Amino acid sequence: MADFDEESVFGAKPKARPGHEIGQNLDALSAPELAARIALLRSEIERLERAIAAREATRAAAHAAFKL
Repeated sequence: MADFDEESVFGAKPKARPGHEIGQNLDALSAPELAARIALLRSEIERLERAIAAREATRAAAHAAFKL
């Protein structure tokens, strides 16, 4: 039996929707759902801040290594 490519038969798997989209309509969300979105966004902000700090540390290390 020949193998078949599921994607060619069924199409690409749909991408998971993010928990929140910037500018998304909030009218249908309850207060607990909004609080959950806020928690999600706060954790994402923290992740982004850690990424910034890592890049700044890398830049500082490179600057120190190549400083004459």
